[in-house]
Amino acid sequence: MKVIAFDLDDTLYKEVDFLRSAYREISTYLSYNFGIEDTFDLMMQFYDNGKNVFEEIKNRYCLTVSRDTLLEIYRNHFPDISLNVDISQTLESLKERFCQMALITDGRTITQKNKIKALGLQKYLNESFVIISEEFGSEKPANKNYLYIQNSFPNADFFYVGDNLKKDFITANFLGWTTICLLDNGLNIHKQDFNLSVEYLPKYTVTSLFEILNII
Repeated sequence: MKVIAFDLDDTLYKEVDFLRSAYREISTYLSYNFGIEDTFDLMMQFYDNGKNVFEEIKNRYCLTVSRDTLLEIYRNHFPDISLNVDISQTLESLKERFCQMALITDGRTITQKNKIKALGLQKYLNESFVIISEEFGSEKPANKNYLYIQNSFPNADFFYVGDNLKKDFITANFLGWTTICLLDNGLNIHKQDFNLSVEYLPKYTVTSLFEILNII
């Protein structure tokens, strides 16, 4: 059996799409509650310029809404995100090959579960093999997160597909998994740095998720 565990953000979809979705939700909230129209483009401008978006938007319009309220909308809204074609085709191909798929992701439970549902990943993932750090009690690169998957499938070949070199691959490498990094196409929120010691680096790099089929 081959078991392929994926990261979620900036691997199975672009996290900036979640950010855009959240800002649209916040823009709608501000329009409904404060009569302020079309703040989405302004928030994206603040983001692109490296500003503190919530503080900037509050100060621009002298809003009484708390930062925590805006942050709650950001984290808890149901996102308008979807799988792109090469990713959905890759997952379909793995399913047809009877590969077991899993997810090891850091983040808040409600946020990550909303993303999973919005992306339709339930079609490919057994909930028992979805590891979300808040729910599971530890974050990558903790051994516990990877060993849960490994111990669930004795004598399988394991693969981990991710994008964050600081935490995605070091434990999987130590456990003897095949590690694959999806290279940043310029849209990743957290930029990739390959200037790390060898234990942090993936065995393979790909520019499209579809390329992992040639490795697996």
